[in-house]
Amino acid sequence: MKNEAYLKDLEKCVRCGSCKAYCPTYDENETEAMGARGRLTLLRELMLHRLKPTPLLNDRIFSCILCGACAGLCPSNVDITEDIYKGRCILRQNDKKRRYLGNLAKFFVQRPDLAFRISQVLQYILFPYLSKKGFIPAGFNLPAAPFKDGQQVYKVSKPRGRVAIFTGCSINFLYPHLGMSLINILLKAGYEVVVPSGEVCCGMPLRTLGMEDEAREHAKKNVRIFGKLKVEAVLSLCPTCVLAIKNQYPKMIGKGISAAKDVSSFLLDKLDLHQLSLIAKRPATVTYHDPCHLIYGLGIKNQPRELLKTIGVNVIEKKQEGCCGFGGLFSLSYRDISNNLLQKQIKSHSETGAGTIVTACPGCMMQLSKASKDKPVFHIIELLEEAYCGSNEL
Repeated sequence: MKNEAYLKDLEKCVRCGSCKAYCPTYDENETEAMGARGRLTLLRELMLHRLKPTPLLNDRIFSCILCGACAGLCPSNVDITEDIYKGRCILRQNDKKRRYLGNLAKFFVQRPDLAFRISQVLQYILFPYLSKKGFIPAGFNLPAAPFKDGQQVYKVSKPRGRVAIFTGCSINFLYPHLGMSLINILLKAGYEVVVPSGEVCCGMPLRTLGMEDEAREHAKKNVRIFGKLKVEAVLSLCPTCVLAIKNQYPKMIGKGISAAKDVSSFLLDKLDLHQLSLIAKRPATVTYHDPCHLIYGLGIKNQPRELLKTIGVNVIEKKQEGCCGFGGLFSLSYRDISNNLLQKQIKSHSETGAGTIVTACPGCMMQLSKASKDKPVFHIIELLEEAYCGSNEL
């Protein structure tokens, strides 16, 4: 987005305030600059050279959790999240507070295998401290190996179709068992599965820190790799990855991975689950947590619930919807706001009386697990695998 077009989009804001209705950061701090309208005004003044970059200005622009709740509420169709990304890119050079975090994020996403091995060595010393400080769930340990090991092709006899998996960093390095759950479901359903080599981070951790050029390079690599595959769908267990590769890449580099889909909508459409029931060892009553990028970014709300109900799970709705406070690196930079949002959601889940929390995002899964002491937190793919692959019927 060129500066002229950027300023024009900022000036489309008519200051109506609709964007504040569901803004999680504004709920925590009801000052104008902590809502979307205030942030857009600050960026407009910056572009008109009536404001200069300052630590306080940086703090207000980077305090947006980028959940996307405001985007669908704007009557003027301001591309709020894209405007925030652009503002962060402009402010990045003057943002000393996040400079070290940016260098650390860049190291992890550009050398993920090395970072994983180093983390494995340090986890027994570092993780108890991180758990005590509330950065990770108690007792969390890294897996013995990542999900991916070069290109992997899982074949079936008489395939009904061919799909690819965009793994994402969380599944690859933190929750590889979730990736295997998805593969098991797809294989039983008759799909050949491709997990290509060369996939890199979707780039969103870099983009949230204003590192737009680095994020674009990641986008180009992923589009090139997945563009070569002849598949009917590119599936991911991470809504942020789907949102990035499908919707944000075209804005960043002019081309995205159009076949990208969230697993819930794909499986609901392709699998015959109607005669299946949940295996008894899992609780049959759950409360479901909507990931922000799934419900706001991709517009997917009913599909996960329909899948759960189809396999015999009773879903109790919580009274207070909202963000869990994860937001990727947001939970590191704005711990108080992140924790307050988390506690609100844990309270809301507890009030349902359900014994289990289910979500469809590995980041939400990590975040909710930090505070959910008496309720296990599962990714929806775990329950689906148990119901689908634990049955003799298709």
